[in-house]
Amino acid sequence: MLFQLISILLLALAFIIAAIDMVPLFMDWFGRIHIGRYTDTNRWNASITKAGTRWLNHTPKIKVTDNTRFVVIDMLRGNYTKSAIQHWQEAALLLGLVEYARGDASKLTTEEIKTYLNSKFDSNGDWKQKPEHVDAAILSYAILKLETVDIERYRAALDYTWELIKAHIGEDGTVAYRKSMKHYRYVDTIGFICPFLIAYGTRYNKAECVRLAVKQLTEYESYGMLEDHYLPSHAYHLGNRLPLGLYGWGRGLGWFAIGLIDAWRELPASHESKAVLTEMVKKFARTVLAFQAPGGNWTWTVSRGESRADSSTTATLGWFLLQASQVEELAEPCAEGARRAVHYLMKVTRRSGAVDFSQGDTKDIGVYSMLFNILPFTQGFCIRIINASQRSKVG
Repeated sequence: MLFQLISILLLALAFIIAAIDMVPLFMDWFGRIHIGRYTDTNRWNASITKAGTRWLNHTPKIKVTDNTRFVVIDMLRGNYTKSAIQHWQEAALLLGLVEYARGDASKLTTEEIKTYLNSKFDSNGDWKQKPEHVDAAILSYAILKLETVDIERYRAALDYTWELIKAHIGEDGTVAYRKSMKHYRYVDTIGFICPFLIAYGTRYNKAECVRLAVKQLTEYESYGMLEDHYLPSHAYHLGNRLPLGLYGWGRGLGWFAIGLIDAWRELPASHESKAVLTEMVKKFARTVLAFQAPGGNWTWTVSRGESRADSSTTATLGWFLLQASQVEELAEPCAEGARRAVHYLMKVTRRSGAVDFSQGDTKDIGVYSMLFNILPFTQGFCIRIINASQRSKVG
């Protein structure tokens, strides 16, 4: 009798573990039925924005692990998701909805943004839960871009973000990705901090913020770029200035792209560093266009056309090209590149409005995910690019 009971319990446990593994796989299979049926940009915009609005306060958790079997073990160990990853997911969604709100935003979107802000900040405008990593700076940048609220209400949180960044400045005068990795400079950090530093610095007359953003960009150009090709590496080491990881990692290009282009947009035309960033934009735009695939996408390692297409790379580089088209000599090719990126992203959108096939979270320098699925970060940049492109008549 005892043996039978133990057998039943073990079978039940095995069933539960198998179900935890199989449900996400089934949901992906089911969600991809009739994928890519969008042909009208207005309908696509409405669908992806509806999904993004829903996700802002119920953001899908992004897996740290690539395991698809016995994932319950990762859950129990706390290795399934991380809060720092959520910061840049939510930031991208908010940036997308900010762009949407510049048009005729729905009442639902406006209410969801208010609910989100109330969940993150207290009555004094400070963080309810203080961030520990500079990833939060991109979220602070999204707050600075809000046009429907009083930004001054969140001054305490913005000031804290600046103090957090300063606490990560290393001996070379640039910002580390983590305090525990003080000898490395990651391309991710460009996207995390540079737009915030320039927007915050210009708004509050803090010239040191602007200088730091420009230095972060130019130092990476000096030590983290492949000569003649202008492709960023994943990182570089401060001690020997050697590049680390992969040259041409797709989302690495995306982090560099959004850090550069949004910093460039925020910097006043009269600033002495505007010309420096403009030249960087020109060089990077030529690189981005050179590696765009015939279908309008970029692959997860852009220098290999045989590798898998990555929607997160495509959304961020599409955003970059759309903004870079403001440079007169780049206007036509960049606008065309952005249009092609949008058309590709429409083809990988589920009927639910979720944009699919984005590379999962990176494990370490040179260790990249081989899972491709939905990513709120990608969703946000798709919302951002389609709304901006429709106002500029590109798309």
